[in-house]
Amino acid sequence: YNNLDSKNELDFHRFILYLDHEFSDDIRFYSELELEHSVAGEGKNGEIELEQAYLEFDLASGLRAKGGLFLVPVGFLNETHEPPVFYGVERNPVERNIIPTTWWEGGAALSGEFGTPGLSFDVALHSGLAIGPDFSIRGGRQKVSEANANNLAMSGRIKYTGIPGLELAGSIVYQDNITQELVIGAGSGRLVSTQVAWNRGPLSLRALFARWDLDGVLPEALRKDVQDGYYVEGAWKFNDKLGIFTRYNEWDNGGFGDTTISQIDLGLNYWPHRNVVVKFDLQNQAKAGDNDGFNLGIGYSF
Repeated sequence: YNNLDSKNELDFHRFILYLDHEFSDDIRFYSELELEHSVAGEGKNGEIELEQAYLEFDLASGLRAKGGLFLVPVGFLNETHEPPVFYGVERNPVERNIIPTTWWEGGAALSGEFGTPGLSFDVALHSGLAIGPDFSIRGGRQKVSEANANNLAMSGRIKYTGIPGLELAGSIVYQDNITQELVIGAGSGRLVSTQVAWNRGPLSLRALFARWDLDGVLPEALRKDVQDGYYVEGAWKFNDKLGIFTRYNEWDNGGFGDTTISQIDLGLNYWPHRNVVVKFDLQNQAKAGDNDGFNLGIGYSF
């Protein structure tokens, strides 16, 4: 449930079915089918989306390959976004508007671990965005639906989890032409993101920064050649069932005038079961945005 300046709304946001199968010790299949906003079809609010459907092969100890439709390895939430694992009813606006979560593509990837304990990598070649004349990052997702593949994208990530409670990661996504050559004068796009998470007893801290650089002859008045954002979040878990958090978000998708939006979130999560969560948060926006109110939600995964 959302009670914000822009809407007073009750919504069944997502219903997701996971299906996996192990063909052998070395070959596995994973998939994720999602229904958004309860109903889908012509004139309806929702969509049915296949967000994952890939085969994974063990090539050697600590080395895996996959092919099919998979989530791009970037950010905290793009690959792991079940409601019990994050604070707040809605996913944070930086990973939603800049990264943009949930972001999946079709292609092939290689993942593995280096010799150093806790140090891993992911590299992938896959379909890319098809951003239109408004240069909207989120609007450029093709969702692997007869996706224009004139220009593929490459992505890579290095992650370190060798110290208990610590996660460090950096990702990069590069595409030679971010509009699939449909917008005259547009050029390449590069997304760079970094993130850190620290969990120590009841305290958890995390921060993320992401930035798009779009090359080419873009309309100067739009100011969309750089789109970036960051957030910092702190949370305190009193016990296995109750935790509180606060988060400061700031992002800018460009446009006319002052387009930077900042948002403060404050709320709590209650877990009656480790895979069931009840959430409440207050949301306050400032600067170019103005969307204040509260969110109330429930979520689960199994």
